[in-house]
Amino acid sequence: MHSLRHCGRSQIAWFAVMAAFGGSPQLVVAQTTHAFINGRWFDGAAFRRGDRYVVDGRFATRRPSRIDRTTDLSGAFVVPPFGEAHTHNVESSGFDAASRMHLAAGVFYVKNPNGLLRLTTPLAGRINVPGALDVSFAHGGLTGSGGHPIALADRQITRGNWTTADGDGGFYWLIDDRNALDAKWPKILAGRPDFIKTYLLYSEEYATRRTDTTYRNWRGLNPALLPEIVARAHAAGLRVSTHVETASDFRTAVAAGVDEINHLPGFRPDRDNLQSFATPERYRLRDDDARKAARARVVVVTTIGGIVEVLRQIPASSDQAPLAASTLEMLRENLRRLHRHGVRIAVGSDEYERSADFEAAQLDSLNVVDHLTLLKWWTENTAATIFPNRRLGRLTSGYEASFLVLGANPLVDFANTRKITMRVKQGVVLPAP
Repeated sequence: MHSLRHCGRSQIAWFAVMAAFGGSPQLVVAQTTHAFINGRWFDGAAFRRGDRYVVDGRFATRRPSRIDRTTDLSGAFVVPPFGEAHTHNVESSGFDAASRMHLAAGVFYVKNPNGLLRLTTPLAGRINVPGALDVSFAHGGLTGSGGHPIALADRQITRGNWTTADGDGGFYWLIDDRNALDAKWPKILAGRPDFIKTYLLYSEEYATRRTDTTYRNWRGLNPALLPEIVARAHAAGLRVSTHVETASDFRTAVAAGVDEINHLPGFRPDRDNLQSFATPERYRLRDDDARKAARARVVVVTTIGGIVEVLRQIPASSDQAPLAASTLEMLRENLRRLHRHGVRIAVGSDEYERSADFEAAQLDSLNVVDHLTLLKWWTENTAATIFPNRRLGRLTSGYEASFLVLGANPLVDFANTRKITMRVKQGVVLPAP
C-alpha cells in the first residue's frame, strides 16, 4: 500500500468491515484517490482501453490533482460486479460460507426474497459495508392458507430448528382476505423490509386449489388481493416482487402493478411432475404479455438454471426426451419474447449451494441472446433490481467504484466471467479467495 504519511485524517476514509471472505473484523483503509490504469473497461457496448480514478469510493473520469495509489491492470478486461437476484442462503447461519461463495463468483449484490428477520438481524455490520456483500431482504412473504412457502417453515418447525413463532408472522404472512391484510400490514412494515414479497401459484385455478389438500404448497394469494397489496407497498415506498408459476400468474402480476416477477414461467413443473409440461400453454408467454411488462418496467428474474440442468440430464433414449426438448424450447421462447419486447431481465438462481454464476452459465447454454446482452443482464439489470436507488452496474463517473478484473474477454467466451483476477468494491480491493 502506498505510504499514508502525507495524508491528513480528512483525506482517508476508514471502514470497519468484516474480512471479505470470512474471518474476524478488520480495518480497511480506503485511499481517497486510486488510479486504475491500462484497463479495458466495459462501457455497455464494448471494452474500451483507458484509465479510471476512484475518489472516496466512486468513479471519477477526470484525473485528480493527487493520486495516492496506482494499479496497472495491464490490459485486463474490467466489468461491473455481478448480482444474485434470488437466493435464500444469506442469513446468520452459514453466512461466512455463503459470503465466500458469492464473492468468489464476483457476486457483490444479493437479494433474499423470503427469510426470517431474526436470522438476518445479526448480520448488521457484516453486510452492506465496503468489503462485504450487499444484501436486500423481504423477510416474510405474503401468501394464502396452505400456500407456498408454508411447508418449508413447517418442516423446520417439525425438526425443532424453528418454533411456531417462525411460521405465520415470521417466515410468512397469511393473508386470506382484506381483514387479515388490515391487521397484519402494520406488523409487516414494522419489520422494515427492503421490499415486499408476494406469492401467486396457479392463480387461474385459485378457487379450485384453495381448499383442495392435493394442492397444499402449490397455491398462493387470492389474486384479487394483489392490487391492494401493491398499492399499500408503493404508498410505503416499497417495491413488490411476486413469485409466479404460470403465464396467467405473470399476467395477473403485471396487471396488479408489481415491480418484479420472480421466476420465468416454466421454471418448474406443477407439483414437481414433469408431465405438467405436456401442456406448455400454461407456461408460454404471449407477445402482449411481454409488451405490457415492458411498458410497466417490470423486471423478470430468471431462476431457470435448475430446470435446465434437470431437463438436460434426461437421456435421449428416455421416453421423456421429447418432453424435455419441447420444454427447453418453451423456456427459450419465453426469454426471447421478453427480450425482443424490451423487458428488463435479471439473473437469479434460487439455489442454496450455488451462486448466480451457475444461473448465468445455464442461460448462456440456451443460446437465446449474445454474450453482450447476457453480461448486461447479469451486471446492470441485476444490480438495479436489487438496489434500485443506488448508482451501480456501470463503470462511469459518479457510480460506485466496484468492479471485477477478468483475465479474458467475456464477450468472446462467456465462461471468461469466471476468470476473475481482482475484485474491487467501493474502492476496497478485496483479498483473493
